[in-house]
Amino acid sequence: MDTSAQRRQFLKSAAAAGLVLPGMSMWQQAFAADAVKKLALGKKHKFSFDALTERARKMAGKPYVAPKTPDKAILEQIDYAEHGKLKYKRDFAPFSDGSGTYPVTYFHMGQFFQKPVHMYLLENGMSQEVEYKTDYFEMPENSPARKLSENIGFAGFRLHEDIKRDDWKTQDWVAFLGASYFRAIGDEGQYGLSARGIAINTATPQGEEFPDFTEFYIEPAKSAEDPVTVYALLDGPSITGAYRFYLSRGKGVTMDVEKFLFIRKDIERFGVAPLTSMFWYSEQNRPFRMDWRPEVHDSDGLALWTGGGERIWRQLNNPEVTRASAFGDDNPRGFGLMQRDRDVSHYLDGVMYHRRPSLWVEPLGAWGKGAVQLVEIPTDDEIHDNIAAFWVPEAPAKAGQSYNFRYRLYWQAHTPYPLEKLAYAKATRLGRGGQEGLPRPKGLTKFVVDFEGDILGTLAYGEYPEAIISVSRGKLSRIKTEPIPDTRLWRAIFDLEVEGNDPVDMRMYLKRGDAPMSETWMFQHLPGLKNWDAQ
Repeated sequence: MDTSAQRRQFLKSAAAAGLVLPGMSMWQQAFAADAVKKLALGKKHKFSFDALTERARKMAGKPYVAPKTPDKAILEQIDYAEHGKLKYKRDFAPFSDGSGTYPVTYFHMGQFFQKPVHMYLLENGMSQEVEYKTDYFEMPENSPARKLSENIGFAGFRLHEDIKRDDWKTQDWVAFLGASYFRAIGDEGQYGLSARGIAINTATPQGEEFPDFTEFYIEPAKSAEDPVTVYALLDGPSITGAYRFYLSRGKGVTMDVEKFLFIRKDIERFGVAPLTSMFWYSEQNRPFRMDWRPEVHDSDGLALWTGGGERIWRQLNNPEVTRASAFGDDNPRGFGLMQRDRDVSHYLDGVMYHRRPSLWVEPLGAWGKGAVQLVEIPTDDEIHDNIAAFWVPEAPAKAGQSYNFRYRLYWQAHTPYPLEKLAYAKATRLGRGGQEGLPRPKGLTKFVVDFEGDILGTLAYGEYPEAIISVSRGKLSRIKTEPIPDTRLWRAIFDLEVEGNDPVDMRMYLKRGDAPMSETWMFQHLPGLKNWDAQ
């Protein structure tokens, strides 16, 4: 996973400046929608997804050649401040003349994005490259970018809202920027976590590999009901791939993804449909005097819907060392990194963490045996993407193998498949164990998990659900459930006594009689985690 503080800081700062999130400079409002100038386009070439896939297959049989960075010394001068001044002019936006529904604008290369990405437009099975020109960008006279060679390529692209909207020039809904990263807004109009084309050797001793999308082919949507079709070529030291995206703007954003992957070199951890997010702290691990905000995270849990039908919620952690957890499954129904807590008072921050989208992966077709793997990396700030989740097939990925995966991504506030007859875990808290009013024994931790759901309202007066708890080690005590006054919530409470600092894997659910009343709550307790409150 990319844990670079610079990259995360750039993306967050770029969002605030309107490079990724909605909100561009006021001068752009002056352009009329029909004042589209002619782009410099290359020669026409036939295009098909089959041909792109064949190219990727042939590339995998040859040694990897890293993309050359054009004018590297100049790109190094285009830092965050200089990059922020390079704004793509809306009068050069493809499809803003009515030939498509969602105009496209491009990101300029710079210090943080030095690998060129070639952009193509598609029409009637023919492709034409959009050649880079300085004229496409608002650019100060003294900008280092003016020294760059012609047609060096771009850093990425984004899709803007329907041209029928008065605000389309300032509002975008999808952005592809940086290696194989891409993002979309949810139904609350906010960017947050990212998806990636593939994850290679994330959190492994040999180090992570970051394959790049090197070419994009964009076919416009003819109406708001149609998807934008994007094709992409992926290349990296261990893998190549051909991708097809159907990008639909509705309730949030929905993406249908199909990809053909070809393995160049053996891969230790082969992450399919990877999601990347940030979790610094929430109510269960809030630091004392480290930051003024109650919670800071893009996602607060991993949700799983197993092939056997079990619904699982795994609360995220900010561990003391990098940790990977695996959840074995056979033909999973879905998984996602979710931003479940949407109470604005839990963040009190102008960057809108309460509006960040959740991202759910729905496999299309049988994926077979494997595991959803969760990687949690320590962080001491919100600038780091420190959480990853992806599917890893059971069989090792070896050189010469090929794969085809299809899945759907839902960028929206909540899972597209809500819990219908089960309560869900709403909050997890930890504290000192023992009985109130008496000395608190060392090594005893109290866990408090709140549940919410209509099914809890069916409990009769005086009827209590049972908390079924299992732990990988340690001794449980003081287990009870209770309603929380003046709310619709029920609370499960228990103490755990454990020796040593090794992690403790925990599972719990509520049941009435023989029937479950809640999803399965999971947590990895880290007894050796630094105690912020003791500082």
